[in-house]
Amino acid sequence: MPETPSVDEGRGPRLSRRQLVRLGLALPLPYLVAACAGSDESGAPPATAAGGNAGASLEPTPSCDDGGDSTPAQTEGPYFTPGSPERASLVEPGLPGTRLVVAGTVVSTTCEPVRRALLDFWQADADGEYDNRGFRLRGHQFSDDEGRYRLETVVPGHYSGRTRHIHVKVQAPDGPVLTTQLYFPGEAANARDGIFRPQLLLQDTGQSAGARQTAFTFVVRTA
Repeated sequence: MPETPSVDEGRGPRLSRRQLVRLGLALPLPYLVAACAGSDESGAPPATAAGGNAGASLEPTPSCDDGGDSTPAQTEGPYFTPGSPERASLVEPGLPGTRLVVAGTVVSTTCEPVRRALLDFWQADADGEYDNRGFRLRGHQFSDDEGRYRLETVVPGHYSGRTRHIHVKVQAPDGPVLTTQLYFPGEAANARDGIFRPQLLLQDTGQSAGARQTAFTFVVRTA
């Protein structure tokens, strides 16, 4: 059964502090927060003190949202399976495909790291097939005390009618569930996918140990 494109459930964020949070994902959290602190509604970089001293102290950190927006929600699709195993690596012996790491942080709409956020991932394999009888390429994990997560998996293949994507549910403790999808930059099929949103693009951060390294920051509501 093909995944049916639907209207996104979440409001699209304006590109200012949210954009800085996503683009600053590969940096340590203090730098990410500093990036949130200095942007105005135009998304301009933080101002420095007179003379352009980059080491000057920044203005106090404001909230990292523009009106309470969280990461855009998207359709769950037909292939979610509850009760996935807790694991940070979905790679199993003999699993074909290009190795992929997705790492980043879960933060609140006030730019605070979210400890013990639940992240439940599922995806197609390198041939674009979902395992609907077991838990191959399915698993959940929890963010650490700094809100950080790290997923080891493979680059998904093209599922019929869709561009490459990874499904995820993210939930702060006692917060609402965010259901969304992550996309890959540079994919020609992105322009033809009726669900694709550029705000949900992974950020490529290089290659390491034979794996493609990517990053994403999830912004979630905590109540």
